[in-house]
Amino acid sequence: MRQELLSLPKGLAEDVSRNLVMVARLIDEDPEGAYAYSRIALRLASRVAAVREAAGFAAYANQKYSEALAEFRAARRMTGSVELWPVMADCERGLGRPEKALEMAGAPEVQKLDKAGQVEMRLVAAGARRDMDQLDAAIVTLQSPELASNSVQPWTARLRYAYADALLAAGREGEAREWFAKTVESDKDGSTDASDRLAEMDGIEFVDALVEDDETPGADTKATEAAKDVHAEDEHQDADEDDEDADEIEPATTDGTDGLTDDVDDLEDDDEDDEDDEEAEDGQDGEEDAEGETAHRPQS
Repeated sequence: MRQELLSLPKGLAEDVSRNLVMVARLIDEDPEGAYAYSRIALRLASRVAAVREAAGFAAYANQKYSEALAEFRAARRMTGSVELWPVMADCERGLGRPEKALEMAGAPEVQKLDKAGQVEMRLVAAGARRDMDQLDAAIVTLQSPELASNSVQPWTARLRYAYADALLAAGREGEAREWFAKTVESDKDGSTDASDRLAEMDGIEFVDALVEDDETPGADTKATEAAKDVHAEDEHQDADEDDEDADEIEPATTDGTDGLTDDVDDLEDDDEDDEDDEEAEDGQDGEEDAEGETAHRPQS
């Protein structure tokens, strides 16, 4: 790829290279983001085979099989390599053409593939057989020296997994369990979910410890009861405080109107006292006994 980019002006080559790096970085975790970067690189350098190949894999990761196939074909025309033959056949499967994928599996190009490419082509062919509901044929397709070998190669886990899955689909559970177990032994980087499939067959259920704590039966009930106890205690304390305040306040009358009447009478008495005081000041004799009598008249 570096050699191909050297054919571009320096600034353009750097821009294309940065976008291709982002495609490779995001394609597994963020296929849509990788696809966006691939389109930028494609606009900048559509005549570079590495760019067309990267655009094809980004489209393939987003299940845009028609677009991916077009990009792979363009890359193959530019390079003359058969390396992309298996993934091109898988695009045919994605487009609903398993017969075309099987045709490609029997083409002379397959013989030019390296061992990894031939195993990949075998996986695609077996998948096409399953697409056509030919389970027994899919199982036979996967049976090969690579499957029987005890040595672990980069393709071993995927090949064993596909075989176990096909056996299970055919109802051969005992054999399927055996091959899922073999897959686990060879799948050192966890590229398959063979361990989960094996546990499922054995009736083992894995539960997240944090989720288990949150979903423990009675946990919510206990928390609710505790909250109720605190609320009841607060209400009891408030009730005690209300009782203390009630003791300090003079009890109200039964019907609530007598207290209002007393207040009105007090106001009337005050008005009468004020009138008497004014009469005492206006009187010429200003007798002290009369003024004292008016000022200290008892309230009715």
